[in-house]
Amino acid sequence: MSQNLSITQSGAVARITLTQPEIRNAFSDEVIAEITAAFTDVGSRADVRAVVLAAEGPAFCAGANLHWMRRMADYTHAENIADAGKLAEMLRVIYECPKPTIARVQGDVYAGGMGLVAACDMAVAVDSAGFCLSEVKLGLIPATISPYVIRAMGARAAHRYFLTAERFGAAEALRIGFVHEAVAVDQLDAKVDELLKALTSASPNAVRACKKLVMDVAEREINAGLIAATVDGIAEIRASSEGKEGVQSFLNKRKPAWLSV
Repeated sequence: MSQNLSITQSGAVARITLTQPEIRNAFSDEVIAEITAAFTDVGSRADVRAVVLAAEGPAFCAGANLHWMRRMADYTHAENIADAGKLAEMLRVIYECPKPTIARVQGDVYAGGMGLVAACDMAVAVDSAGFCLSEVKLGLIPATISPYVIRAMGARAAHRYFLTAERFGAAEALRIGFVHEAVAVDQLDAKVDELLKALTSASPNAVRACKKLVMDVAEREINAGLIAATVDGIAEIRASSEGKEGVQSFLNKRKPAWLSV
């Protein structure tokens, strides 16, 4: 059993929890491999409808741990390429997980930890959490996490926080769109549960297709190809068994079949 994280399932919800509070849940190459495997596993489970990424202790994730950073300091360019590739693969697996994902942010998030939050579909944070893209203070750049962080906070905010490495609070994270909710600590689980209820009440197939829709459409030029893809997307989902069931249940004022499973 891993000391770095735990995987639990309650009903249709899987929870992946970082379990190294003593080092502020900072990750290493070993932890990256375990997170990648965990999301691959829960994403493939037919009985999982949503995934929560959580952490224990006062910090959500402080980025790279010191032992890993010490080893990286002596890496060759080729070793750094291979190492960064594993981090990039972890983020891609989280981002492309076929099940909707929620980051439950109970504490501070730094550096690479920002990538974990940004790669999730939704993020709920306690109002006392702090956020920081601290890389430039170390002479580094948040390159590998940038595709996800910039999508989450927008280019304008990224220009500021990538360059200044300022710490900002949950209210600012909410304002720039990096998190979707900032709540009191005693409301954190209730808000996460509210989102989970919405996710698990909807058509599983439609939720999966909507997630792909956002990834396919975001940042793309609105042209004939994109329009054709969206037309094909709605046609396909309407013709699916769940699409037909959802419409019929609405018209007939009854619960859809997936709620009785």
